[in-house]
Amino acid sequence: MTRDADSDQPTDRSQYAPNPKEDRAGIALCLSGGGYRAALFHLGALRRLNELGVLSKVSTFSSVSGGSILAACLAAQIATGLHWPEPGGVIGDFDEKIAIPFRQFTRKNIRSAPVITKIISPWKWLDSAYGARYLAKQYEQHLTGLRLRDLPKKPRFVLSATDMTFGVNWVFDSNYTNPHQNPQGPDLGDYQAGYGPFPDWPLARAVAASSCFPPVFNPLPVGLPAYHFEHGKYDGEDRQELVEGIRLSDGGVYDNMGLEPVWKDHQIVLVSDGGAPFEAEPDSGLLWRVGRYTSIQGRQGAAVRKRWLIRNYETDEMDGTYWGIRSSPQRYGDDLPGYSKDLAVDVLSKVRTDLDSFTDAEAAALQTHGYYLVDAAIRTWTNNLTGTATPPTVPAPTPGDEQGIRRNLHNSHKRSLIGRGQIVW
Repeated sequence: MTRDADSDQPTDRSQYAPNPKEDRAGIALCLSGGGYRAALFHLGALRRLNELGVLSKVSTFSSVSGGSILAACLAAQIATGLHWPEPGGVIGDFDEKIAIPFRQFTRKNIRSAPVITKIISPWKWLDSAYGARYLAKQYEQHLTGLRLRDLPKKPRFVLSATDMTFGVNWVFDSNYTNPHQNPQGPDLGDYQAGYGPFPDWPLARAVAASSCFPPVFNPLPVGLPAYHFEHGKYDGEDRQELVEGIRLSDGGVYDNMGLEPVWKDHQIVLVSDGGAPFEAEPDSGLLWRVGRYTSIQGRQGAAVRKRWLIRNYETDEMDGTYWGIRSSPQRYGDDLPGYSKDLAVDVLSKVRTDLDSFTDAEAAALQTHGYYLVDAAIRTWTNNLTGTATPPTVPAPTPGDEQGIRRNLHNSHKRSLIGRGQIVW
């Protein structure tokens, strides 16, 4: 026993450590935040995981922000007829059902309209939820019309957002096991506010909550009565006021890798990280410093999580593997195909994390990078997961054409107010 840092009451150390290995079950795949960039990087990883027979073994998809956009696309396809194979099998129509529709979505600019609207209609600033509602509308019209209650139970999908009231991870969980309720069922909430059944919401609203990154998109109000949530830890006199005022922001504000819902109880944890790196910048004044303080705090939290995760892999405390957009397959072996470390660091990891239109060259490079990275990571650290699969092979751009990729993506780090593609209103 030890003591909680904020209390004199003894606390069980087990709440800060993974469950014993014999008590863990299932394979979790965590899809990080990072806008379209991360989503396309994850799409390449999913393609190779499918070829390796690993994707069908995943029991839980845990996603944040850009990862939640891709997860919602996959969930919608499964719910509307995509055959989910038995563990070890492959999705034969991966391109037709998943890759092509998702690539079509990432051609849309769903970021610029709220910004421009607030410039030409300043009173829109008074509507703090305008941007989040706009996001939900675009996701529902162009990504999925599924409702939360229609999420498949197998595999399980957990979309995470950040509860701005209590400062904790909020989940939309298609098959949550609440220790106070039985049987399993879909739930939303967090441990402070409590958990309750899915309301009659579009899945798109959950995706919007998971991806409404500040300051472009303000937090999304939950708008549910306090009695909807049960067994929350917080029981102060102002509970009703606080719970009914909860607003949800981008899940990456709290945990950009989506680890929180799965790290304790899953046997194997796979992490695909397409998040933004922390870049060195010169001091440019007071406003820059205010934002920089927040960025440094966020960077520290993310770095601690990553170091903790990899250390647990190395000490055999946890099983799984991690692949990040700044990495190269060569870190796993000199003869492995894929892009160089220089290209990953100088170009691919600096592609904007945005919800603006992505070009074919950008999409192809990001998917190829995710494809080769996951192949190297899985074969190196969790080779027991793979079945018989063909050697990795991806259409152009090929890993050898790095100069061409540099030319095509030389402005990909830049954002513009109007955006790069037709604005979706």
